[in-house]
Amino acid sequence: MKKVITILMLILVLAACGESAQPVSEKQSENENQKPEQTSGEEREQQPNQQDTESKPTEKMEEPKYKVSDDATIVPLKEGINEKVVLLTIDDVPDKYAVEMAKTLKKLNVQAIFFANGHFLETPEQKKQLKEIHEMGFIIGNHTYSHANLTTLSEKEQTEEIVKVSDQIEEIIGERPKFFRAPHGMNTDHSKQVAKEENMVLMNWTYGYDYFEPYMNVEKLTNAMITGEGPEVDIDYSLLKPGANLLMHDREWTNKALADIVNGLRDKGYEMVDPHQVKTID
Repeated sequence: MKKVITILMLILVLAACGESAQPVSEKQSENENQKPEQTSGEEREQQPNQQDTESKPTEKMEEPKYKVSDDATIVPLKEGINEKVVLLTIDDVPDKYAVEMAKTLKKLNVQAIFFANGHFLETPEQKKQLKEIHEMGFIIGNHTYSHANLTTLSEKEQTEEIVKVSDQIEEIIGERPKFFRAPHGMNTDHSKQVAKEENMVLMNWTYGYDYFEPYMNVEKLTNAMITGEGPEVDIDYSLLKPGANLLMHDREWTNKALADIVNGLRDKGYEMVDPHQVKTID
């Protein structure tokens, strides 16, 4: 009889051990499945140590997802990344409206590259403006010192036009630019080499209209940038396509049109790519 009781007790113990193991395993699995949800942006905002919890996700967001192709378009580095994007770029800063344009973009939660000219970085006020744009989170690019056509300059002059601006930008914001745009889109073999030595990605554009007289008008410019068409300058077809690299300038009419341009592109299903996610030269 004692032997029978002992056997029955042993069976109960084994059965109890078997039941307790499964729920623990399921609970661990559920917790693991919940981890990604706990790092969502909405929940991070509710956590007390927001800065600490956001640091890693922010770094992950800024890993390269795109590159600048030979035709200046922005293309994904691998499959599964949104292709329907455009890149916003603003040249000739900081002239008169760059800070206001940066504030507009920040309010719209949109990123862009601001390409600076060195002759706009001479006064304390101009330097302050560039620093303010950078501190709002925008990338600063190199657009040469005087906006000269590089093809008309000696190699020494080209080097000075490019390197001087990188030195100015570094002095103001504490880092050298990673993107270079030649004035008028006119590079030379030498300017390309200097940009490479300075670890800058060459960047032209796919379309822009605000420097043509017919489009120095808010309504016309807005429509041209949203559609990609500029019939008044013989572009009666659309240049808007996934990866388009949009050229704009620090101009009054562009400043006034900027918000509507962004919203119009969004209405067409385009996302403004974050240039922090564009591959640079290590």
